[in-house]
Amino acid sequence: MQGPIGVFDSGYGGLTVLKSIRAHLPQYDYLYLGDNARTPYGTRSFDTVYQYTLEAVKYLFAQGCPLIILACNTASAKALRSIQQKDLPSLAPHRRVLGVIRPTSEIIGEKSRIGTIGILGTNGTVQSASYVLEVAKFYPEIEVFQQSCPMWVPLVENNELSGAGPAYFVEKSVGQLLEQSSSIDTILLGCTHYPLLSDLVRQFVPSHISLIEQGPIVAGSLEDYLRRHPEIENYCQKNGEASFLTTDDAIKFSDASEIFWGSRVDAQRVTL
Repeated sequence: MQGPIGVFDSGYGGLTVLKSIRAHLPQYDYLYLGDNARTPYGTRSFDTVYQYTLEAVKYLFAQGCPLIILACNTASAKALRSIQQKDLPSLAPHRRVLGVIRPTSEIIGEKSRIGTIGILGTNGTVQSASYVLEVAKFYPEIEVFQQSCPMWVPLVENNELSGAGPAYFVEKSVGQLLEQSSSIDTILLGCTHYPLLSDLVRQFVPSHISLIEQGPIVAGSLEDYLRRHPEIENYCQKNGEASFLTTDDAIKFSDASEIFWGSRVDAQRVTL
């Protein structure tokens, strides 16, 4: 039986990833689930993020999803490996769960001219060191510097994308990253919320430094994955439709979706 591709995030940010995926692969059906009732994940423990993410994965599998994308850097960092290795073989051996960190790490080395990159992320992503470890697998010669940006997600979710207040916090975090190395020539926006601050970030990043967003990378990686795995692709429904679920207030989600999706979506509240 066919089903939609599941896309999970702790809140709204994954909508920026789904937007890129859908623009790249419009033929598939998608089912988005935001765990807004328990967001943010970035400050929570590994065990808590793992438990929450596993509950979401089980829910999306129950909705018939043959493939789930964890469109959340924190969930990808703290839960993906355990779910893939410990849970998937018994839970759903013929289905797959993928994240956003590995596909980004696979190509980010190609973006750097001199082998020094910076990561801007949540506390959870930075503390996990997942990007440091994953990039080292593909590009052991590359140096990776990280900086957490604890105020950026609240800024985005409150639609504070410009002005003196947001500029203060963006400039502070970017400055803290660039102080770590004068050789950084590539910066990854390592959170799905951060692309909405990219114009502001660019104001404080020297022009010779490349600014990388994850959405297009993940979309290209998913296309490649589906091409290489017809046993999964054949079970992905193709009506070009997208549905949206949230664990919190549906009207609030639908209203806030304009920030991330570009237009209002009709969401449904569910309990995991």
